[in-house]
Amino acid sequence: MTTEIPLDNPRRHTITLAATPKGACLCRAVTRRQLSLWGVDSTFGEPFHSALIIVAELASNAIRHGRVPGRGFELHLSLTTTVRRGATLRIEISDCRGDRLPVLPVLPTARSTSQAQSGRGLVLIDALADRWGTLPRHPNAKTVWAEVDLTDAG
Repeated sequence: MTTEIPLDNPRRHTITLAATPKGACLCRAVTRRQLSLWGVDSTFGEPFHSALIIVAELASNAIRHGRVPGRGFELHLSLTTTVRRGATLRIEISDCRGDRLPVLPVLPTARSTSQAQSGRGLVLIDALADRWGTLPRHPNAKTVWAEVDLTDAG
């Protein structure tokens, strides 16, 4: 296994938010603000917008499927630059339900999709992220992560 050595110090930002719809909304706003502070904005085109959608889906999943009353979820963003990939944004959302791991659904039929109110989030993440997965987190929690390789449109 080859480990990439970052060309710069990774930029990081972590925040804990309430596992509520308001917390998910704040998660999206914090992400947009932090990316802007790092100089990552709409000039990056599709990767930037993909990252915002990924954060929205992961935050929604954390409050819908990973919620434990009285406990929040954590957003962790990191931006690194390596020789092979260039700039990569890593998005991590951690929640308190390690017993509920996300599973990519089998592609539904057009008929079942038209009636469904949910179930598309992981399909979106799989389509938009360059890589994604889960990690266990002690004591009984999990982290769902996604990486987006950024290409400067400017």
